[in-house]
Amino acid sequence: MLTFFTHSAEETIALGYKIGKKLKKGDIIAMQGTLAAGKTTITKGIAQALEISEEITSPTFCLISEYSGKMPLYHMDVYRLDGTEDFINLGVDDMLYGDGVCIIEWSEKIMEELPKNTIILRISTENDNSRKIEIENFCGTID
Repeated sequence: MLTFFTHSAEETIALGYKIGKKLKKGDIIAMQGTLAAGKTTITKGIAQALEISEEITSPTFCLISEYSGKMPLYHMDVYRLDGTEDFINLGVDDMLYGDGVCIIEWSEKIMEELPKNTIILRISTENDNSRKIEIENFCGTID
């Protein structure tokens, strides 16, 4: 497991950028963390690394946002779903097993539907308002 601490939104975005530079087609990131932990903030950095120029916003109400860059980014938020059946009914197979990168916020609700090689990214807020970011199943290093 890799563990990082960030102390500002800018540092969180910069870490996302470093992660994004290492991603390849078909990678899935299962994001976990409380409300306002920084899930969308780190996604902004990943999007920058994928050369996406659009503004990244939380997909809470639209459920899935699709962005175009050097490869597609599918940014999902499953917070409002009741469970795995709702997730499957969204028709996500083409995204999960396609030519892009998937980022799934609130993934705790649907983990059993994700492949075993899914990258798990947990974000928590520390007492000093810094962010602790733990990453599992990540191949390689983050410089």
